[in-house]
Amino acid sequence: MKFETTYESRNYPIIIEHNASNQLTSYTSQYQHVITLVDETVYTLWRDKVNELVQKTEGELIILPAGEKVKTFEHYHTMLEQLLHFQPTRQTCLVSIGGGATGDFVGFLAATLLRGVDFVQMPTTLLAHDSSIGGKVGINAASGKNLIGAFHRPIAVIYDLDFLKTLPQSEILSGYAELYKHALLSGNEATLEIEKHFSDSDALKQLDHIETFILKGIQTKLEIVLQDELEKGQRQFLNLGHTFGHAIEYEYKIPHGHAVIIGILYQFIVTNLMHDLNFDLKHYYQYFDKIGYPMEQIKSFSLNPILTLMMQDKKNNAEGVRMVLLTDIGAPVVKTIDKDTLKRAFEILQNL
Repeated sequence: MKFETTYESRNYPIIIEHNASNQLTSYTSQYQHVITLVDETVYTLWRDKVNELVQKTEGELIILPAGEKVKTFEHYHTMLEQLLHFQPTRQTCLVSIGGGATGDFVGFLAATLLRGVDFVQMPTTLLAHDSSIGGKVGINAASGKNLIGAFHRPIAVIYDLDFLKTLPQSEILSGYAELYKHALLSGNEATLEIEKHFSDSDALKQLDHIETFILKGIQTKLEIVLQDELEKGQRQFLNLGHTFGHAIEYEYKIPHGHAVIIGILYQFIVTNLMHDLNFDLKHYYQYFDKIGYPMEQIKSFSLNPILTLMMQDKKNNAEGVRMVLLTDIGAPVVKTIDKDTLKRAFEILQNL
């Protein structure tokens, strides 16, 4: 399946299908120089496929460290110098093959190399269905995740579903968190549908008809991003679960999606406290546990380092910590939360 974004200009295609990578040269053939950057784990698993793609583009290949560890100043500086060694021009195109971290990193290289060159996103994980869409790119700082970055749209997103065949269960779980988040943002019907289809960890492992839910997730995100590309308003809704989630991800080095799921549960608690609502916390806790998330790890968290990181979140303002809350399924709002409420919610979370 293929569809296009609908910005006023500079739109790009999103292709989601098996063997989609065969279409890469359709988008790179007009460039003078193509440089492919691939996650080292992906390259180990898909060496022949990647080498064939690089050969077809008649370009260069750079192998990157796997996952989040690539998103540092040190790697950014090293890779910039290596790219400059190839004498790039504005007719250079970068190709990112990997998960969300690889896409973030390569996209930031593209945004800043020669003040901006084009790039193609080729996500290889379930999680990257989210991060590859919308043009947010960047690296991490010592004080937090994704605090350095830019908005830089790809020229194409080529989502080859074959890459999902080698995903470990931890990566499937990480990506499912964002699919579930998009369902929550869409409404009660979408949430019930995804919970019914993926009822437990065994069902999720099968990835049966996963492309249907990937498409739904991307469409939900695009509907928001197309109206608020630079995150001045409703694009903030996509941060559901991320304020608390990013803090525990950074502090405890747990996978992104695992952290976001716990962050989603935490925001339900905050919402109950802030709006005198009665979301069924037991339902969400038990469902997340049944799917396979490490809910028992919550008891080992400490509030102070998490609170410190939440206070440094880039979405905050002078009044305090801003969080996305669901006042109903499909009805997100952004609220500023006081410390006392954050502390009370944390206590409830640890006692679920």
